[in-house]
Amino acid sequence: MKKYYERIVDKVLEDKLNSSGAVLIVGPKWCGKSTTAMQFSKRNIFMQDIETREQNINLAKNSPSFFLSGEKPILIDEWQIIPFIWDAIRFEVDKSGEFGNYILTGSATPVDASKISHSGVGRITTLFMRPMSLYESKDSNGTYSLKGLFENSYPSGATSNKTIFEYAFLTCRGGRPLSINQSEKVSLSISRNYYDSLIFENNFNNFTFVSDKYKATLRSLARNIGTSSSIKTLIDDVKASDELSISDTTINNYINYLKEIFVIEDMPAWSPSLRSKTAIRTSPTRYFIDPSIATVSLGVGPKDLINDLKTFGFLFESLAIRDLRIYAQANDGEVYHYRDKNDFEIDAIVHLRNGSWGAIEIKLNDSDQIEKACQNLLKFKNNINTEKMKEPSFLAVITASKNGYRREDGVFIIPLDCLKD
Repeated sequence: MKKYYERIVDKVLEDKLNSSGAVLIVGPKWCGKSTTAMQFSKRNIFMQDIETREQNINLAKNSPSFFLSGEKPILIDEWQIIPFIWDAIRFEVDKSGEFGNYILTGSATPVDASKISHSGVGRITTLFMRPMSLYESKDSNGTYSLKGLFENSYPSGATSNKTIFEYAFLTCRGGRPLSINQSEKVSLSISRNYYDSLIFENNFNNFTFVSDKYKATLRSLARNIGTSSSIKTLIDDVKASDELSISDTTINNYINYLKEIFVIEDMPAWSPSLRSKTAIRTSPTRYFIDPSIATVSLGVGPKDLINDLKTFGFLFESLAIRDLRIYAQANDGEVYHYRDKNDFEIDAIVHLRNGSWGAIEIKLNDSDQIEKACQNLLKFKNNINTEKMKEPSFLAVITASKNGYRREDGVFIIPLDCLKD
């Protein structure tokens, strides 16, 4: 049996099971939802098992109470195949009044959501699960913790163990558990296999699927990763780069579908209280759930990224954003971006539910760019209206450089492979 790597989300799942009747785990395929759920479940129902699929569907339809009986918690994997079971679970939760009875996992929204008559609010809570961070895959030494930065507790320094080529490989490998501890060739093949599954296992119910336009949309999203690119920008990019004509309806359909299967995760804008009257842009920035989707969409590997550091910089940012989202979730926080009307921007704002926040810039390893990022952070801090909101708990630049430390001006320089939750 393949070794189970502890996930940061394990503790979040445990807390939710201790406070709600059922937990719905959602997230992209191959991120480890089922394996994580099985660490807590006592009975497992796999809806994609060919041998028992039809039997389980019929049993769930005709005798939902019996289908949901047995030692708890019960895991129903890929529950969206039987969306009608949602109401039955809600009823069973109400009837028992107990916590932690059911775990549902799914890598897509229900095919027929109309069969759900009640939202489940108060009975069924949702947990979003992403691919593995570098700390979870044992690729980060975790010298710095996000929690520690918020609590003003940090080490005197840290040393990265990764070369720039290793970061390029980790960007292309991605965070799927299947890829961990494999050879470079196998890991990169798994990333390509995932991409192929997006192309060949599509489930377009309401519009026509055209393979070349779909793949062109993925490439355009990859070329515009980390930006607030409009639909028009993406259409123009597809026309210019792939010499294809695509309508706004088609590209919107593809993007909405990619969101439904958790391939795209946009980052919302942050709106702080400022001393100035600067207008803040509110458009979200576009990211894939994992940077490897972008690399495969573009047809590039680690060596290609080393030969194109500009592109690598954008994809390294995507890698860092993936990890920050995982670490923020463990600290009851969210990750946002900031950009004003003058195009002054901050790559990431980690905002906790208690109102604490930290500002982060992400740069590869160019010393001039890192210095500019530090000055941006200090300028941003000085523009915050601290009479209306808290001062930042920390300012940091996440890099692929060798050493981590706190500068005299208070800005942290932190190698990505030295960070954890």
